[in-house]
Amino acid sequence: MAVDYTVIVVYLAGMLAMGWWGMRRAKSKSDFLVAGRRLGPAMYSGTMAAIVLGGASTIGGVGLGYKYGLSGAWMVFAIGLGLLALSVFFSARIARLKVYTVSEMLDLRYGGRAGVISGVVMWAYTLMLAVTSTIAYATIFDVLFDMNRTLAIIIGGSIVVAYSTLGGMWSITLTDMVQFVVKTIGVLLLLLPIAVVKAGGFSAMKAKLPTEYFDPLGIGGETIFTYVLIYTFGMLIGQDIWQRVFTARSDTTAKWGGTVAGTYCLVYALAGAVIGTAAKVLYPKLPSADSAFATIVKDELPVGVRGLVLAAALAAVMSTSSGALIACATVANNDIWSRLRGVSSRKGDDHDEVRGNRLFILVMGVAVICTAIALNDVVEALTVAYNLLVGGLLVPILGGLLWKRGTVHGALAAVIVGGLAVIGLMATFGILANEPVYYGLLSSLAAYVIVSLATPATDAAVLAAWRERLAGRTPEPLAEPVPAPQ
Repeated sequence: MAVDYTVIVVYLAGMLAMGWWGMRRAKSKSDFLVAGRRLGPAMYSGTMAAIVLGGASTIGGVGLGYKYGLSGAWMVFAIGLGLLALSVFFSARIARLKVYTVSEMLDLRYGGRAGVISGVVMWAYTLMLAVTSTIAYATIFDVLFDMNRTLAIIIGGSIVVAYSTLGGMWSITLTDMVQFVVKTIGVLLLLLPIAVVKAGGFSAMKAKLPTEYFDPLGIGGETIFTYVLIYTFGMLIGQDIWQRVFTARSDTTAKWGGTVAGTYCLVYALAGAVIGTAAKVLYPKLPSADSAFATIVKDELPVGVRGLVLAAALAAVMSTSSGALIACATVANNDIWSRLRGVSSRKGDDHDEVRGNRLFILVMGVAVICTAIALNDVVEALTVAYNLLVGGLLVPILGGLLWKRGTVHGALAAVIVGGLAVIGLMATFGILANEPVYYGLLSSLAAYVIVSLATPATDAAVLAAWRERLAGRTPEPLAEPVPAPQ
């Protein structure tokens, strides 16, 4: 294992070096939070694919393939569909807004202070997303070093917190690009063909497994519908995803770069399901489907290649973890803390804002690591995160983009009613039940439409300013206007 250990250590050291280099580029708030809005198509596509394809998509995707066969691709496939929909229909408009958070977009659209309430919901989502990614370090480090769970979470989480705190989005962008390359080589170019060959090829796989393993809908229509509802729509509104859209150099980059990333996700989804299916042939009686990835890597890959593929799994976890962490810190600082203190998100010099956001990443990172140590169930934590996001924020965000009659009171009602409905239904039916997101989303939609129609329409001047921002005709205000000397 010495060669594998060397590969992993070099990879982790490289992540820290990228963080240090990114710190030299993060000179302003825009640099620190959205990489100066300067990413071109290649880097934008790579980093967008890296953040959406995390540990759940890699380890979990292979596990679903082990359990259900090719139809196990549907979870990651739904993520790819969401990214394609975001890129084709919404990303250009989102990029032209020149904001930092989803809540800022809601304030611009509705002309009211919906930011704190929506910010709390978005903060809860990004926090739990970061926690689930951080928990996954335990699985990978256990395979690598037979390491204690708590120690694995602390080491993996600390590395991500370190490079994210140093350079913000620039560091995360640089590391994500490396992680994208490592994932592509490790999972698509190495693990996929090796797993199929070790299983005897597709003909042998078909001969040894039940026919439902090769049914594209074998996982079940209701499950597919739930994946689309949660993950496809979740991709449209998550702060972690929007914050990457904000990094695009232009609206064209956001649209076409995101389309490439979404297509890559569809390929990655199928690859994970095929690897899981091959693992079912090789190890038909594993105690847990989620252990399929680690088992096939540990037992079937040659020295050196094994280290690279495990580095790919680590890259998948780190990219999602770092993206969720900076999103969580950005929302906590800009949408909650600054508003509660009555401080404008535009006020103050850039250097001070970089320092403040850097501190929030550090604080949120410590909170994420502590929460990850305390929790055990990744699936439940991720379900809570997406249920809150979709049930509470999908309607007011898409409503603001698509329906001009929506009002700030309707948006607030949708967030509160949808969020409370999701929480109450999870308590009644169970966290993993489908009913919370179904009925939570319907109640949010009903509240949005009814309250919007029952309250005065949004002021014409607010809508006019909104249309100017959507068209990209309003420059980003970098700071509060300075009064002229008397």
